Amino acid sequence: MSAQPRLVVSAPSSGHGKTAVAVGLLAACVARGIPAAGFKVGPDHTDAAYLGLAAGRPGRNLDPRLVGAQRIAPLFAHGASGAQLSVIEGAMGLFDSLTGQPEVDGTAAVAAALRAPVVLVVDVAAMGHSLAALVHGFRMFDEMVHLGGVILNRVASPRHEEMLRTALDDIGMPVLGALRRGDLPNVLPARAHGPVPVAHRTVEAIRAVRRLGESIAAGLDLERLMALAAGAPALPGPIWTPGDAVGGEVAGPRPIVALAGGPGAPYTYVETAELLTAAGADVAVVDPLRDEALPAGTRALIIGAGLPEGYAEELSANRRLCNAVAKFAHDGWPVVAEGVALPWLGRDFDGRPMCAVLDTSAVTGEQTVAGYREATAPTNSLLAPAGARITGYKQHRAIVTPRAGSVPAWTWSGGNPEGFVWRQVHASQLGLHWAAAPEIAKRVVLAAIAGPAVPVSHGPHQHPHAQPAPMPHPIPHAHPLPHAYPVPVAASSAMPNEAQGPFDDGPFEPRSPFEQPGTYGQPASPAVAGDESYEHQPVAYAQPASPMAHGQRPPFPPGPPGAPHGHPRPPASGPRPPAIGPGHGPGQAPESGPAPMPAPGQGSVPDLSDTANIIAS
Repeated sequence: MSAQPRLVVSAPSSGHGKTAVAVGLLAACVARGIPAAGFKVGPDHTDAAYLGLAAGRPGRNLDPRLVGAQRIAPLFAHGASGAQLSVIEGAMGLFDSLTGQPEVDGTAAVAAALRAPVVLVVDVAAMGHSLAALVHGFRMFDEMVHLGGVILNRVASPRHEEMLRTALDDIGMPVLGALRRGDLPNVLPARAHGPVPVAHRTVEAIRAVRRLGESIAAGLDLERLMALAAGAPALPGPIWTPGDAVGGEVAGPRPIVALAGGPGAPYTYVETAELLTAAGADVAVVDPLRDEALPAGTRALIIGAGLPEGYAEELSANRRLCNAVAKFAHDGWPVVAEGVALPWLGRDFDGRPMCAVLDTSAVTGEQTVAGYREATAPTNSLLAPAGARITGYKQHRAIVTPRAGSVPAWTWSGGNPEGFVWRQVHASQLGLHWAAAPEIAKRVVLAAIAGPAVPVSHGPHQHPHAQPAPMPHPIPHAHPLPHAYPVPVAASSAMPNEAQGPFDDGPFEPRSPFEQPGTYGQPASPAVAGDESYEHQPVAYAQPASPMAHGQRPPFPPGPPGAPHGHPRPPASGPRPPAIGPGHGPGQAPESGPAPMPAPGQGSVPDLSDTANIIAS
């Protein structure tokens, strides 16, 4: 792997200005003609979108929990290809973690895995010589983290700056820039808007990024920052590529897969589009807030977890698209819905009518639910075979009632089943990073090529002899993925141990932080904190919506009478559940293709893993 100039922008805690510094640094470099790339530690779609807007190329996420620690460096190398500076924005404080395991998924752990120098942004508005003690503590806390310099934010006066520089000079810590109070204006759109302003390329978002770039260029020593980044050593190992990850294209015509987003960014992780393209699909963007129809010829629909819940009114007002999505799902075409897309597929959200694909109702709760889940697929579905395990992330306030169908999308330890699997609809509030299990992209493409699922005959409105529809003829006006987010498929050596990661076929065991002995000590056991306030309530199951609100389709019963509503654990002995990808041990052969879709209610549930549940208010 060639050397990639890179640095991590972190802080002692949230609120010190690291997002503004990271975005502004990228914008300042691009304004000087320096190719740059932006990355965000953790699952946050919003910061990644603004980093991408500033860099002029996709902003990406580096999350060891979601993709597996062994993929962090290869994914970084893929996203940083061609950049002369890569800026990795940390999450929370340098040694913090959502799960309480910073040695696994904290910013410091990612910095150590990437061998990247760290720049510490410190709000010094109320600090004097104590700054030296704070910085010295951060420098000495972990010998695997190289603290390369400090950026002073909210300096009060020239005299204040001189005092702070003197204090840091006493401990030999470089000052890479000083920003006065007001130099970093609070210009980024409110976080409640999520990545939508970037996806829509709003004037507000573009102007905010430009202003931050101007402030950073005036207050920071860009030459010293570039020199620090250039001093990062070369990273050994392969570069992740979508083509190697999926193992080549699926044979057959290239189906059109609609991906929710806007002209500037998708509402999923960027690798989702790249994997779909590498698997043999033509990805087209559909904007659920503005477009009134799916792209012509669409054979599968993906709505990612990046779309924030604050747009329920706009989603509801787009009745034509709601009706189109409802018909698309009821006709049996593949639909993957994450995050706010689950209540969007329900009957109503905060009293506003939605798509009415599922017989659910959602309201906005008072508490934000945020945390990782070690999820298990209880049955064969569009995304995974029964028993497959993957780590996902959820962040929402919407409370969906009922929270699961007769065939749930996921189960996990310490909580009730969640989500819905019906025909080829897979809907859940859990968001996935497909780089953890590239087989998902191939399964979706295969399902799109095969066409609508043949419904099981359970009533007068279902047709047991229905055949898959022919491939729709694409119309030239179906807009592809925007040019600002290209889908490169570079040739490279295959990823080793690609099967290792969140999809496991055995009991969950925490891995060493970055698969490199000697980096950190033994990882702690998975932390288990409180779950959703409604997580432990009795489970109610939903059925697909009865006659459609728009009057176009009759109801479709979801399963045979008497289908089991419980999900008992299997006996401790017996065969191990299958994995979605190649096995991990002797005698485990790779899966030859997607498992057949069972009748609703069938499929076993394996023993579940521990879960790190965090409630952030």
